[in-house]
Amino acid sequence: MLFTLYVLWFSHTGERWVPLLDGANLAFHEAGHPLFGLLGERLAVYGGTVGQLVFPTAALVAFWQRREAVSWAVCAVWLAGNLFNIARYMADARAKLLPLVGGLDPEYSHDWDIILRRWGLLNLDTTLALALRLAGWALALAVAWWLLRRWMAGRESG
Repeated sequence: MLFTLYVLWFSHTGERWVPLLDGANLAFHEAGHPLFGLLGERLAVYGGTVGQLVFPTAALVAFWQRREAVSWAVCAVWLAGNLFNIARYMADARAKLLPLVGGLDPEYSHDWDIILRRWGLLNLDTTLALALRLAGWALALAVAWWLLRRWMAGRESG
């Protein structure tokens, strides 16, 4: 529960940067570009976002299979935090105000500008970002509710 509050607080205040966690998320994002680039230059732009989603999802699945509830919940909240992070980047597709890694020119290297232009959805950047942010909130709150219910059931049976 505390981890959920930690992620929700830092994802929505100040710089909207979750200390420690977003450093790892950025590394997974950047690693995703060359990995997907191996499948084709057009796919490299998707690799960053996919990288951010694959790592917490893989950990989440592994902990679910091992029936490690708290570890699973931490990974689910980690995934929710990535949804907030991706939504922030997506909402910046037209404005291009966020600093990019390596000081790259956002005019030519903003992932979500490129992706949404390809799909003809650039004018929906903030709307899509809101939907993704709401999905992150739904996931984080569902996990917190699930953990609380589980904890309460354990107290009643113990």
